[in-house]
Amino acid sequence: MPWNEKSECMPVAQIQALQVEKLKETLEWVTKRVPFYKKSFKEAGIKAADIKGIEDVAKLPFTVKNDLRDNYPFGLCAVPLKEVMRVHASSGTTGKPITGPYTADDLAQWGECMARNFHAAGVRPGHVVQNAYGYGLFTGGLGFHQGATTMGCTVVPTSSGLTERQITLLKDFETNVLCCTPSYALTIAERAEELKVDLKKLPLSIGIFGAEPWTAGMRDEIEARMGIKAMEAYGLTELGGPGVGFDCEAQSGIHINEDYYLAEVVDPITLEPVPLGEKGELIFTSLQRRAMPMIRYRTKDITRLYREKCVCGRTFVKMDKIFGRTDDMLIISGVNVFPSQIESLLLDIEEVEPQYRMLVRKKGYLDQLVVQVEAKQEVYAAGDRKKFEVEAKIMAHIRGNMGISVEVNLVEPKFIARSEGKALRVVDERPKQFR
Repeated sequence: MPWNEKSECMPVAQIQALQVEKLKETLEWVTKRVPFYKKSFKEAGIKAADIKGIEDVAKLPFTVKNDLRDNYPFGLCAVPLKEVMRVHASSGTTGKPITGPYTADDLAQWGECMARNFHAAGVRPGHVVQNAYGYGLFTGGLGFHQGATTMGCTVVPTSSGLTERQITLLKDFETNVLCCTPSYALTIAERAEELKVDLKKLPLSIGIFGAEPWTAGMRDEIEARMGIKAMEAYGLTELGGPGVGFDCEAQSGIHINEDYYLAEVVDPITLEPVPLGEKGELIFTSLQRRAMPMIRYRTKDITRLYREKCVCGRTFVKMDKIFGRTDDMLIISGVNVFPSQIESLLLDIEEVEPQYRMLVRKKGYLDQLVVQVEAKQEVYAAGDRKKFEVEAKIMAHIRGNMGISVEVNLVEPKFIARSEGKALRVVDERPKQFR
């Protein structure tokens, strides 16, 4: 049974009626309080009264990341700062940070959405939750903390890093649930193996991972090495952090909390809506947030939405795992390439570890992709002949599945820096004028 059966199992018609009601309320809220939206809606000639059904959301203008940066820090905030109870922010590594203010109601909603995530993953009140997401301005740490405390769990707020201590606490505190990025979960698993700690013999049984794209193959790898069920958490700082979506026991797609978020998929070129089941760019409108609602926010994430009867009983629309991001897409020999595609193919190769990075270089007038991937210890120790054999095998596998030729460098174990947060998978070495 879901955490909130009444909300999570509503008939679809009732969900959509609620979404229209909340969408109208949100449009009236932001047009009265946020000059940016008042102006953009006036220019688009749209009013809250024009929204009659879900399909009418396509009449609304988009919000993009630069709109948040241009209005930094609180230009898009819809309430006075005295009503803001907390502020989170992105790292701002590529420009001004993205701020995320919350009212008391926003924080309560966040706790509710994250409690649904935990419950769907199999977590129950009284479980010990080790939270290895970073605490601070990043939404991950305190977002997961919010959900675990809402549910009534015992929280161990380790934050990220100090991997050996993480393993010690997993043992000593008899942790049931680990929360972190999927790449850091692999780092923990690898270090535990080196320390001769068998994670499969610990009470640990559930991992909830997010904050970066990861493939089904990566999930299988984590589950096999840690002896846990690896579950998903999806969210964005712009939408309030984790809690936007989650997978359930079926692991057959990510449920969107539709009473709080209206999801669409559009063609990333034409920006026109595409039917359910078709792949495109994911768009979100927040329906009940008060401090900083987002209207038709372009996530840049590529996925598809679909509805199906789920064994868990939830009726919320589902989305696939994120296929890639429009801003992460590379064009190699005229072919669109996403890091997740390369990851999926590398995980097919038994001679390598799930540790890799892609280097983008300029070769003449063309972009060249170099894939560095770590060999397993016994493979690397076998010498150059084995190394060249595996490199050729990987190149053929990528060429056969994607139709592109890439250079593959098999590197020694531990060559690639380990992640304690989001993994750096793509390194762009092209001169700036060619990026």
